[in-house]
Amino acid sequence: MKQLVTYLLWPNNPVIPYGSPKLTALIVMSFGLIVVSFTLRMWRKKLDNQITKKLSRSWSGACLWFGIVALVLTVARAEQISYLSMRLWWVVWLIGWVVYVFFQIKMFKLKYYKKLPSETVNDPRKKYLPKRKKR
Repeated sequence: MKQLVTYLLWPNNPVIPYGSPKLTALIVMSFGLIVVSFTLRMWRKKLDNQITKKLSRSWSGACLWFGIVALVLTVARAEQISYLSMRLWWVVWLIGWVVYVFFQIKMFKLKYYKKLPSETVNDPRKKYLPKRKKR
């Protein structure tokens, strides 16, 4: 347990050069989230379904901020900025992302519905049935 805590909280992690595949993947993921945020914003403008539009309101902003924070954490690790390069911040980032996605899925399942077209039955007997008296 002590080793795990030390591993997560160690402020001076070894330097990872920018050419490292891990760092490159993290930078690509960060920029990918930022690009997805702008794509979601354009997709939302074209959406006709008001319920989906309302439920997806925070998606673009969340992707943008998670992408920016991931980019800052990645650059901090490459530049060896002491307390920003701790592995604990990546754990916090990942927990935040999982919690956000979980709640978005839960809200989508609770609030999403589709209006089904209703059919009116044309009953020829209706005009012969007794009607309510007018007052």
